[in-house]
Amino acid sequence: MAITISVFNNKGGVGKTTYLYHVSHLIEKMGKRVLMVDCDSQCNLTAYCMRDAAINKSWSKDGNSIWRQIEPIYQGLGDFRRRQPTAFDKNYPNLYLIPGDLLLSDFEDHLGDTWNPAKGGSEPALRAQTAIFRFISWASDHVNADVVMIDLGPNLGSLNRAVLGASDYFIVPMAPDLFSIRGTENLGSKLVLWNKEWQQCNDAYKAENIQLPPAKPIFLGYVLQHHNIRDNPRGMTKGWQQYGDKVEEAVQKNIVEKLADVGQTQHSSTQCYMLGRIPNLHSLIPYSMTARKPVFDCKSADGLKGNCSPLINRRVEDQQACWAVAGLRAVLMASRADRPRRRPGAMTEPAAA
Repeated sequence: MAITISVFNNKGGVGKTTYLYHVSHLIEKMGKRVLMVDCDSQCNLTAYCMRDAAINKSWSKDGNSIWRQIEPIYQGLGDFRRRQPTAFDKNYPNLYLIPGDLLLSDFEDHLGDTWNPAKGGSEPALRAQTAIFRFISWASDHVNADVVMIDLGPNLGSLNRAVLGASDYFIVPMAPDLFSIRGTENLGSKLVLWNKEWQQCNDAYKAENIQLPPAKPIFLGYVLQHHNIRDNPRGMTKGWQQYGDKVEEAVQKNIVEKLADVGQTQHSSTQCYMLGRIPNLHSLIPYSMTARKPVFDCKSADGLKGNCSPLINRRVEDQQACWAVAGLRAVLMASRADRPRRRPGAMTEPAAA
């Protein structure tokens, strides 16, 4: 069974998609099979991986976007479809994507409408709440994935409640700024509430026709991103240090302490939850996005030219090392941990493709 990790923060602009994209490629390079899932209706991960024509095809009536997969449930016409994830890069043959879709926001409204009935044990409502969980379970088995990486939008809405409930673990990318620190204040409390409400669903549902998730995603840690680096003990400029020094304290107080009480933290010997630091690469990320390649695969043909190319090469190597430390450490921690057990239940026969 694949390890499922969501990359999530209710604060936008912290580099969630860039982090997930690069770490997923590195995991594939290790010989693992990786399934990426774009559950952000902004579709930034999908745009990073696929060209416009391919995206349009995934959105078509016969497409394989996340919306097309669960559309019959939204319509009340059946269960999820079984359409194969996209293998989008011949250089990474074991890396797959379930494309995002702007229409996924419509399904979020449906999740909000069916949440109270789900807590009362309503099977149709639970079929909707677990739709993405059950489809991802099928898709990961279909491609024989070792790791599933899910990109989530920056909010605390019903869609993220459903997807985080379907996750074994989650990672929070953060920037060393006031807004990221502020964003931690309601994150831990909201996850505790969702844990309690999902437990109501499990307690109220007496049948075994639908497989329910444990809905206890374990917090693996956070990744500090987007700061300007300096050769000093803290590794960043003084401007970034004024907030960078406060991030760990905020994470411990607002996330770790609250989730520890419900068994949703990953304990480490250091008790520090920072997985790693990924400094600002400035213009290299736009080059990477235009080429639809990881930064460490970009060449001069992708725009990396000029007198500064040796500097760029060094920065690319440094960045790859940072992603490797921050991402692969998290996956290693997840693979060694005891995951919450999923409630037994039949995987309902999905709708035909």
